[in-house]
Amino acid sequence: MPLTPQERESFLAEPHIAAFSVASGRADRAPLTVPVWYRYEPGGEVWVLTGRDSLKHRLLTEAGRFTLLVERVEPTVRYVSVEGPVTSVVDGTEADLREVSARYLPPEKVDGYVAFALAEHGLSVVVRMRPERWFSSDMGAL
Repeated sequence: MPLTPQERESFLAEPHIAAFSVASGRADRAPLTVPVWYRYEPGGEVWVLTGRDSLKHRLLTEAGRFTLLVERVEPTVRYVSVEGPVTSVVDGTEADLREVSARYLPPEKVDGYVAFALAEHGLSVVVRMRPERWFSSDMGAL
């Protein structure tokens, strides 16, 4: 059964790991699909943080849009998929990294992860997307 707009936005706002997908731009390749951390508040835009020199960033620049899929299996099988255009790409900051890390990690792990990511992952960008197409379902307890 499809979720209501309020249910799907609330579900997307929860801290799920998303499957991020963007067109590869090549006829002989499927879309790039990788797990990502993301941020979303109902009624707003989705944002992801990625490496400035990453394949993901390059493909996003070419495609101009992407899809996120989040799901769970308990207490019921539920998913939300959202797709839309990139609305902005700006340099990522330590504050952005800290914000998204705090969404997924226990408080005592955030500082260590942020220090690691800053040292090992290089410069980042924040990519924002305006949700345009939604697909969702709650299949109940299977």
